[in-house]
Formats: sequence, C-alpha cells, structure tokens
Amino acid sequence: MVNVLFVCLGNICRSPAAEGVFHALVDRHGLAHKVATDSAGTSGWNIGQPPDPRAQAEARRRGIDLSGLRARQAGPEDFHRFDYLVAMDKRNLAALAGFCPQGREPRLHLFLDFAPDAGHREVADPYSLGPEAFRHMFQLIEAGASGLLRHIVRHDLGGQDLSA
Repeated sequence: MVNVLFVCLGNICRSPAAEGVFHALVDRHGLAHKVATDSAGTSGWNIGQPPDPRAQAEARRRGIDLSGLRARQAGPEDFHRFDYLVAMDKRNLAALAGFCPQGREPRLHLFLDFAPDAGHREVADPYSLGPEAFRHMFQLIEAGASGLLRHIVRHDLGGQDLSA
C-alpha cells in the first residue's frame, strides 16, 4: 500500500481538496486497494474542523464529497506512516522539513512538481479570496493529482497503464 499525505497550512482548503481529488482519481483507476490518502495542516488552528464551505462547494461541483474530512495537524510520526508527504507550497514544505526525522527527507515533495506544465510551482492559499480562487485551486490540484498518480504508478506500482 502506498500512503500519501497532502499538507497545507490549516488543512481546511488546499490539502483536503487534494485528498478528495486524489482519492477520486485513485478510485476511478481501480487503485483504492493500493493507494491510501489523508491530509493534514502544519498549524493546529483548525483541528477537528471540516473543510472550508467554499472548498466543499467547489468539490461538490466536481462530484467530490469532502464533508467527512476533518482537519488535523501533521507531525513527525507522519514520516513513518506515509510514503509521500506532499506540500501545497514552499512554506509548508519548509515547515515539514523542520520536523522531518533524519533519513526521511526523500518522502517530502512539493505538489506541483508532479505537474510541471501547470504553469505554477505552488497551489496558492485561496482562504482570503473569492470563488474564482477556489476554482483555480481545484484546477491546479487536478493537474497535480494526475501527475502524482502517474508517478506513483510508474515508481511504486510497477508501471501499469492508467488509461485502462
């Protein structure tokens, strides 16, 4: 089983959206028995809270239900539970690196590194912005999720064809 953790600051916008999009993609390709997902934040501000209503609304428009997710804070133990710790931006990547146990650094990734053609390196935090920012966030997340799944299939699951 390949375990993937998506990480943003508060775990109410970007990382739960990435978890939902990636989980739906994994299901669509029949890989739920091989790839598991979760999300967390580097801060503890929103522990136990559901995703932002604007993120949930945009996810619903895309056929994804985030309502059962609850925010939690990432910690050093996650480097032992997850094969991929995927940060939405450089700030959260640095925060994760700050408590990464020695030898676990290869598990850290910047999400949009899996989508080099997306035109962005980071998924910007839409929290203080309007609906268009949430739509754009989901577009970037969909690109990153597709690239990440292709990477996992190629490197961790023996290279099976995703087009099936």
